[in-house]
Amino acid sequence: MDKHYSHLPIEEKWYQHWERSGAFKSEVDRTRQPYCMVIPPPNVTGMLHMGHVLNNTIQDILARTKRMQGFNVCWVPGTDHAGIATQNMVEKALRADGVDPDSLSREEFLKKVWEWKDKFGGIIIQQLRKLGSSCDWDRERFTMDEGLSHAVLQTFVDLYHQGLIYRGKYIVNWCPALQTALSDDEVDRSEEASHLWHFRYPLSDGSDHLVVATTRPETMLGDTGVAVHPEDERYQHLIGKFIRLPIVGREIPIVADEHVDPSFGTGCVKVTPAHDMNDFEMGTTHNLEFIVIMDRTAHMNEQVPEMFQGMDRNQCRKAVVAEMDRLGLLEKTEPHTVAVGRCYRTKDIIEPYLSEQWFIRMEGMAQRALVPVQTGAITFYPDRWVKTYEHWLTNIKDWCISRQLKWGHRIPVWYCPEGHQTCAVSEPVDCATCHSPQLTQDEDVLDTWASSWLWPFSVFGWPDTTEDLKYYYPTTTLVTAADIIFFWVARMIMAGQQFMGEVPFRHVYFNGIVRDLEGRKMSKTLGNSPDPLDIIREYGADALRFTIVYQTPFGADSRFSAESCDLGRGFCTKIWNAYRFVDMSFEGVTADENWMDAPQDLVGRWILSRLSATVTQVTEEIEAFKLANAASTIYNFFWGEFCDWYVEFLKPAIREADDAAKAALLGRTQFVVDACLRLLHPFMPFVTEEIWQSMQAREGALLGAQTWPKCPESWLDIHADQAMDLLQSLITAIRGVRKSNNLPNSAELSLVIDADERMSALVREIEPQIRFLGRIYEIGALGGRDVEQGWVPLALTGLNAYLDLRGHLDVEAEIEKIDHKLQKMEKEIQGLESRLGNENFVARAPEEVVAKCRADLESLHGQRHTLLQSREDFLQMGSR
Repeated sequence: MDKHYSHLPIEEKWYQHWERSGAFKSEVDRTRQPYCMVIPPPNVTGMLHMGHVLNNTIQDILARTKRMQGFNVCWVPGTDHAGIATQNMVEKALRADGVDPDSLSREEFLKKVWEWKDKFGGIIIQQLRKLGSSCDWDRERFTMDEGLSHAVLQTFVDLYHQGLIYRGKYIVNWCPALQTALSDDEVDRSEEASHLWHFRYPLSDGSDHLVVATTRPETMLGDTGVAVHPEDERYQHLIGKFIRLPIVGREIPIVADEHVDPSFGTGCVKVTPAHDMNDFEMGTTHNLEFIVIMDRTAHMNEQVPEMFQGMDRNQCRKAVVAEMDRLGLLEKTEPHTVAVGRCYRTKDIIEPYLSEQWFIRMEGMAQRALVPVQTGAITFYPDRWVKTYEHWLTNIKDWCISRQLKWGHRIPVWYCPEGHQTCAVSEPVDCATCHSPQLTQDEDVLDTWASSWLWPFSVFGWPDTTEDLKYYYPTTTLVTAADIIFFWVARMIMAGQQFMGEVPFRHVYFNGIVRDLEGRKMSKTLGNSPDPLDIIREYGADALRFTIVYQTPFGADSRFSAESCDLGRGFCTKIWNAYRFVDMSFEGVTADENWMDAPQDLVGRWILSRLSATVTQVTEEIEAFKLANAASTIYNFFWGEFCDWYVEFLKPAIREADDAAKAALLGRTQFVVDACLRLLHPFMPFVTEEIWQSMQAREGALLGAQTWPKCPESWLDIHADQAMDLLQSLITAIRGVRKSNNLPNSAELSLVIDADERMSALVREIEPQIRFLGRIYEIGALGGRDVEQGWVPLALTGLNAYLDLRGHLDVEAEIEKIDHKLQKMEKEIQGLESRLGNENFVARAPEEVVAKCRADLESLHGQRHTLLQSREDFLQMGSR
């Protein structure tokens, strides 16, 4: 092995080897239990970001662990055609080349998109390989490939003929920037500062006026009614009368409707049925006129007075307010917080817009989808997401599935000149109703999620009943971000029940969001999102993988910076150096494969006991998706117990052992290293493979194909654990005293023990290790003697022990050091006492600040007492 671990050539070498050897491939094998996952398909034009790193590292840990546990692991990769995102990117590229996308026919534009996809699409798939993802790449799918496209169209046709898909004019969430409808789930909602404008609306007969309050003055040009609450006594006498709409001059009725909140504004609201969801329902109830006053880009159309035509909605708002003020009809303007919906992709403000769209009826499917989560057929990790899931499904609206785009699955509906609809998977010959041969296909495409909701079974060949589908479906585990619990998770459950008659997975783990060190979500706009490939080049894929999992608690967000990968890189180096030390220490020794047949010494019983406990704990933590805990457990064992202690114990053992004993020691040590490499392999596949291959000739075998570690329960040894815990505590305390008193390691000290018979017996058992590691030349019992001056007590639990420092210390220098510390400490105590004695500070400072001051003062008093006691001890040593 090289002296230093060089990650780049090793990662390149082993990934190519794994892929060439078919290490990640899965085939139907009914003698083995499948473990199946489908990747949340990233956008085909996407690039790897830290969210992908966390999500795919978690999936890869599960995949590699389950392979080693004997499961037939099938991890299906793929990409999403991402209708909106991809079309935007292609349009932007065309404009950069001087081509107006709108000048191209549908066929010409789609040709450009496919060319773009073939050139740039799938880069993220190559990047996932750099991360070490062990997907079955032969199974890679794309939501617009032939098989999946057929599944999407078949789904539409089936639901259409079952009456679950319908077309109608409804208020939709319209993105003017994209010029398409969006589903409710694609709208980000937040509270924003705005205003509430109070307008006077005169009655048609001139006898009086009403004052309406609105947050959207521009939409008054489309008002077709004014509504009041039916029980609002202030306006009972006006119900049924008419208003003369200012600026426009249209006569509109005053209606009574329970949607109105009497406490909002004046209790009178303007009704714009074509531009507000609640107003749409009121307009339908009261048979009001529906007037669309904007075009697809949110500019005012010919339905408004000429002076406003062509204005965008923001310009129109200002112009309407100014005109109402000029007419003397603006009563007042006041600050007001409004709920604003923005497009999840462009962040443009959503316009409620009346248009003809396609919808899926959701109520029945939603009710069925509640059952498996509530009964445990599907388990959510963490389970707090169950309430979120239930809330959304019990308040669900029909899903608007049509999008005014060119890129995507085109709606499989054709229209004849008579307006009849013909729905079919492939283009029909004639109209299903009147048999007219003149057919025109619907121009819209389906929402991207209308393909990815079929992902768990469409990737296995559905609607055909394939062997893959019968074997791998339902899948086992889904790992995804919680922000798509509505977009994707819930809909996949619905689709699985609707089309397969069975839920699509058994376990769903919701990973958190990767944030920067300030807790902000990473984004290109903030410039706080490091490029994972840059991190891999500098630190290595293993370092990145281990770090991000180690510091991401179960189902929680994590705070990440590239520099935090020093943790993972340091661990890689530790693993590398630890095995190099073992390898060099046993140079020329052949391991005894029958080492277990010989009785184990205390150190052997202890390391095997700790290994057994670690294997059990790591296995249980991975099974429960507590991967940060699992990473911490194996980290603490390998670094904190194997390297820090076991390797230290090996040094004298190797020196004193004969050839047979050395061979047995090497056999045991290699067994522990091998088990650690197997436990670590799912987290850090590259460095573990390289070391494992270096241990001996493997004849083509790979670490990922080995069995998951198992240790006999009989290896758990409470006595050995207690003895070694005591040893570690003693050595740590001895080293602490040496450090605090600036004693060199070469200074040999004597140790005095005051303990009962059980503890004394433990000390006798570990005496050789105490002498070697603590540089102790004499160990004695206190007996009935008094504690001598110059004996320094060790901080231990359940045992009194003292180091005899007489003859090793410069008493005057030690007293001088203590006096310097006391002098500094007195100033700190005075400062805190002064603050706490100030009544204004105690009364006005935050409670937690005052509490911390008191705690700090108490701690300082304790430290001062200890220092004074030490000073007294040194004075007495000097007097002797």
